[in-house]
Amino acid sequence: MKKITLLFLIFSASFSAQTDAKIYNIIKAISAERIKADVKTLTEFGTRNTFSDTISNTRGIGAARRWIKSEFNKISSNCNNCLNVFYQKDFVTKEMGSRVPHNAWVVNVVAIQKGTKHPNRYIIMSGDIDSRASNTMDFKTDAPGANDNASGMAGTIEAARVLSKYKFENSIIYVGLSGEEQGLFGGAGLAKYAKEKGWEIIGILNNDMIGNIKGVDGVIDNRSFRIFSEPVPANETEKQRKMRRFYGGEVDGISRQLARYVHKNVKTYMPEMNPMMIYRLDRFGRGGHHRPFNDLGFAGIRIMEAHENYTQQHQDIRTENGINYGDTFEHVNFPYAKKLTAVNAINLASLAWAPPAPKEVAIGGIVKPSVKLKWNKVEEAIGYKIYWRDTTSPTWDNSRYVKTNEFTLEGIVIDNFYFGVSAVGRNGHESVVVFPNKIWR
Repeated sequence: MKKITLLFLIFSASFSAQTDAKIYNIIKAISAERIKADVKTLTEFGTRNTFSDTISNTRGIGAARRWIKSEFNKISSNCNNCLNVFYQKDFVTKEMGSRVPHNAWVVNVVAIQKGTKHPNRYIIMSGDIDSRASNTMDFKTDAPGANDNASGMAGTIEAARVLSKYKFENSIIYVGLSGEEQGLFGGAGLAKYAKEKGWEIIGILNNDMIGNIKGVDGVIDNRSFRIFSEPVPANETEKQRKMRRFYGGEVDGISRQLARYVHKNVKTYMPEMNPMMIYRLDRFGRGGHHRPFNDLGFAGIRIMEAHENYTQQHQDIRTENGINYGDTFEHVNFPYAKKLTAVNAINLASLAWAPPAPKEVAIGGIVKPSVKLKWNKVEEAIGYKIYWRDTTSPTWDNSRYVKTNEFTLEGIVIDNFYFGVSAVGRNGHESVVVFPNKIWR
C-alpha cells in the first residue's frame, strides 16, 4: 500500500510539473517584425476614428477594416481555409451616446478558428481597430493610434498567423473591435451576438495598448504588464451574492480565475515576464472592450502595458513646451509588443487545448479538520487538480492532482483557505479553475 501511494505521489508531482513543447514553439514563432509592419500599415490610414471615411481605400476606418479582413483572409488561405472571416456590425445613432457625431455602422472584423471537439466553445483575443484625436468627436484630424490601439490589433493578427498552424479542441476567435473610443460599441455588439448565437465563451483576452515601455513618470520597463479583472460577475444573482457573503469568494469570479490562469501560464512558460494582477475591472474611471462581455456574464480580462504615457494617448499630434504629443509609430516598442502577443497566444492555445472546466464544484467540511470536494466528471479529463490558497493570496499556491471527481483533503481546515478545481486533459493542459459554487452537506 505504501509503495502504491509513493508511486501515485511521484506520478502526481511529475504530471503537474510537465510542460508542452508546442507552447515554447508558439512563443518563438511570434514575430516583432510582422507586428511592426502591421502597426505601420494601420497608422498610415491617417485616422481610424469609428466615424471617419468608409469609402476611401487609403484613409479612414473603412480602409482599415477592409485591410484587416484581407489579412485574416490571407492567413486563412495559408491554412486550408481554417478561418471563417466575416464582418459583424451594429447601427449606432446620435441618440445612443454623447460621443456619437452622426449615425453609422460600427463594424467588427471577426475570424473564427473552429475547434475539433467543441466548436461552440470559444476563447477570444481582441484588439481595437479605431483611434481618436484629442476631441473624440473629431473624425477628420489625423489620429494614427500606433499604440492605442494598432499594437493590440497587430498582436491579434499575429496570434492568428501563428496559431492557425495548429489544431485545437476548442474554437479561437481573433477579432478587431470598433467603436471603443465612442462607448465600447463594438464589444457590446459582439457580446450580444455571442449571446444570441448561444456561444459558450471561455473568456475574452482584450488587448488595449501593448507596445509602450516608458511611462509618463519616467519608468522604463519591458517585462511587466497588467491584467485587469473584475472580482465577481456583474450579473450575479441575489442568491449568489448571499452565498458569497457567508462562504467567501469576493475575489473569485470567473474573470478573476481567467486572470489567475494567465498569470500562472506566463510564470510557467515565460518566467522572465512580470504579470501584475490588478484587482479592478479596468483603469480608474476608464473602460475597455472586455467590459461589455463582463456585463453579460462572460469572463473577460484586459491585458496591457504596465506604464502608460498620457502624452501619447488621445492627443492631437503637436509639440508644446518641448513635449511631442501624439500616438505615433516611433513610440511603440515592438520587442515588447511581441512579448505581450506571446502572452496572449500561449493562453489562447492552452485554453483551446484544455478540456471543459467542471460546471459544478461542491465543498464541505464545516467544523472538521478536513475539506471535502466533489465535482461533475468531465469527459475528456484524465484527472483533476484541486487548488487551495491562503484567503489573502492572489494566486493558487498549492495543488494536488487526483484521478477521481470526489476527494477529501485531510488535515486542512476549510476556514483558513480558499479552494478550486480544474480539469486536466491528456496533453497536460488545464481548464480554468472553478471556485466552489455549491455546498456539500
